[in-house]
Amino acid sequence: MSEPGVLSRLAEEALDHQSGAVALRRTLHEWPEIGNHLPVTRDNVLEALEGLPLGITLHETTSGIAATLEGEHPGPTMLLRGDMDALPMPEDTGLDFTSRVDGAMHACGHDTHVAMLVGAARLLSQHRSDIHGRVLFMFQPGEEGHHGAQHMIDEGLFDLGALSSGVDSPITGAFAIHTTSSLPTGFISSRGGPLMASSDSFSIRVIGKGGHGSEPYRTLDPVPAACEIVQALQSMVTRRVNVFNPSVVTVTKLHAGTAFNVIPEVAEIGGTIRAISEATRTAVHDGIKRVAEGIATAHDLQVEIDLYIGYDVTVNDHDYATIAAGLVRDVVGRDRFVELPNPVMGAEDFGVVLERIPGAMVFLGATPHDRNPATAAPNHSNRVFYDEDAMSTGIALYSAAALRHLQPA
Repeated sequence: MSEPGVLSRLAEEALDHQSGAVALRRTLHEWPEIGNHLPVTRDNVLEALEGLPLGITLHETTSGIAATLEGEHPGPTMLLRGDMDALPMPEDTGLDFTSRVDGAMHACGHDTHVAMLVGAARLLSQHRSDIHGRVLFMFQPGEEGHHGAQHMIDEGLFDLGALSSGVDSPITGAFAIHTTSSLPTGFISSRGGPLMASSDSFSIRVIGKGGHGSEPYRTLDPVPAACEIVQALQSMVTRRVNVFNPSVVTVTKLHAGTAFNVIPEVAEIGGTIRAISEATRTAVHDGIKRVAEGIATAHDLQVEIDLYIGYDVTVNDHDYATIAAGLVRDVVGRDRFVELPNPVMGAEDFGVVLERIPGAMVFLGATPHDRNPATAAPNHSNRVFYDEDAMSTGIALYSAAALRHLQPA
């Protein structure tokens, strides 16, 4: 195989699979599903994969699909991931193929991820003679906070490291694409090292003694203390966390009381914690406990603090991130790669894959060139719009990552 020649043709070959990918994406967009159990989505994906030379493993604990493509030569396995789940929110895009499911929308581009990965499966099936090893297509549910990747791993995803001939084929590389409205169509961004933050949440219950609003001295009012805790958490982050190894603590819920003349017994605070290193993550967890307990004690109140551990930091392998950037330049265009100067404070569960396998995730821009990405509706917006012209770029890039990795040493 003349690798540069084959890679340079992938963008053109991907165009042959564009219309099929768009049709699948629109079907998925009309019928979004939430969480780890996505029966309609799985059926649509399986129908789209029908007729390809793939080994299909259906996961039982979730709607996950693991599909393998055997190359004509022995070698390792390359994992390509596409997440399938939608978000629990309304859609107000006005698209002809808008969601038909009340309270569910593909507002994070997962419908495009799935369709692009199916397109890559079709394209790579035409290149089996160029593949030294196998490709593992990971169609994953439950990315939006449901730990779908971990469920698939627990059910044996990584055990699919043996060829049908019985020859060991360890998974030695992993790659994922995430569509974003923050870049123009066809541009790709990424970086080595931390790419996306960890995502945890917290709940604080400040417990006092209720009573009449006209006699606060006869109560232990939790409301002023709760407000003090909210303010102190912001100060804690700005004064105790290294600005070059940052964290975000955002209070998103503050609730107390039932009537204007009643001092409540309990005030509740909730929010999210983001960090780009485990050291900062741990320090912030400890800081939240210290601040809440200290302020409650100062006001003679009780406090209950719960920390809910979410996704770990998503960390790109430096070498593979460099390879991915080179692939963008070779396959998409020399001016189409944008090096991210800093991590994104959103979170992703592909990090649990990258903790075990060297690889990278990249962001694929999908805002039309006549719109400003800085003011376009962002991911998770009820009005977010993804330009489907970007999808052929994603198909080509998925395919290039596999073909580049699965070459003889």
